[in-house]
Amino acid sequence: MAIQMELERPTETPKLGYPAYDADGHLYENADAFRRHLPRKFHKDFQYVQIEGRTKLAICGKLSDYIPNPTFEVVAAPGSHEPWFRANNVEGKTLRELTGDPLRFQPEFNEPEARLKLLDEQGVHGQLIFPTLASVIESHMGDNVELMAACVHSLNAWTVDEWSFNYKDRLFPCAYISLADVDLACQELDFALEHGARHILIRPAPVPGRLGSRSPGLPEFDRFWAKVNESGIFVSLHVSESGYSRVTNWWGSVSGGAGFSDGDPLRSCIDNVSRAIEDMLSALIAHGVMRRFPNIRWVSAENGSLWVEHLTKVWKRAYGQQPQAFGRVDPVETFHEKVFVEPFYEEDLDELKEYMPAERILFGSDWPHAEGLARPLDFLHDIKNFTPDEQKKVMSSNLKGLLDGKR
Repeated sequence: MAIQMELERPTETPKLGYPAYDADGHLYENADAFRRHLPRKFHKDFQYVQIEGRTKLAICGKLSDYIPNPTFEVVAAPGSHEPWFRANNVEGKTLRELTGDPLRFQPEFNEPEARLKLLDEQGVHGQLIFPTLASVIESHMGDNVELMAACVHSLNAWTVDEWSFNYKDRLFPCAYISLADVDLACQELDFALEHGARHILIRPAPVPGRLGSRSPGLPEFDRFWAKVNESGIFVSLHVSESGYSRVTNWWGSVSGGAGFSDGDPLRSCIDNVSRAIEDMLSALIAHGVMRRFPNIRWVSAENGSLWVEHLTKVWKRAYGQQPQAFGRVDPVETFHEKVFVEPFYEEDLDELKEYMPAERILFGSDWPHAEGLARPLDFLHDIKNFTPDEQKKVMSSNLKGLLDGKR
């Protein structure tokens, strides 16, 4: 098997006339990210093990295939799956065939100075940074709340060591927080704020816990949301392993992890991503979090936008049925005021603008993931019909305003 040794470098970068802010960049965590600060008593519950010559992740004694290669020693090249996601796979190749030769791990994947140098080449000024493997924490640990909190803190402490939460006012890694225990979530938020976090990552899913799952909009979480409300930071609801992948199993489809298996067309027809973010935002609005804590701004990151039209219609119907249950505040108005959406590049973004104002749309590249854009500013082609002022909002000022606390 051939292996690519170097990243493809940009050959020509568009001149925007303003700094571009990317709402969806990623790092590839190494094993140290989860274990450096993890108390030794938990090491047996989060291990990298060798199975037939390959490294796998074992959580609570069970192997996880959510990420087939959890060490990221080799990965699919950035943007290699773009023809698939643009529905332009005219040769009918599988995702593995589209991937081509894997790419050797690059410094840009988890070193901030190398990432900044690349961003300069790509024409991007600032970027939100999300982990890749971290969603296994809440989705794979059952009701072991103490273990979840320990793994979350270990990741955040590693991020502070290696990146900081604000690197030179250009790179903004998230602080990941699990709500499974409200007291521990508040402690983790204090840690994040103490170390300069500009946004926190909350998994768009029901909150796991010892007594079962529940909505993050319930009053038991108000102490946490009150602290966020006072802090001036925003909340990123980034796509995750939210538990909805079980739907494909209900229908007898091939499940697989993180989109790495293909072959059953039913997987392309069941939209688990949209369902997860629809339910999360509905819980936050219907259960009153956005009404009780009006200063919080929310970013839907890497959840696409196909759901926006549908959810707008759902909310209109629900409000017409029970206006008093929404405090007589229209949920669609709440959504437009408080939520920012980062759509997928392959979607009809002209149509999105019919349901979402340009002031609430964010550019995101998903770099360096295979399903993202190899050249982030190619996103401009997908908003070519936006006015120059709208393009500037999407590519720059909307996210910059959030980071500056002015949105």
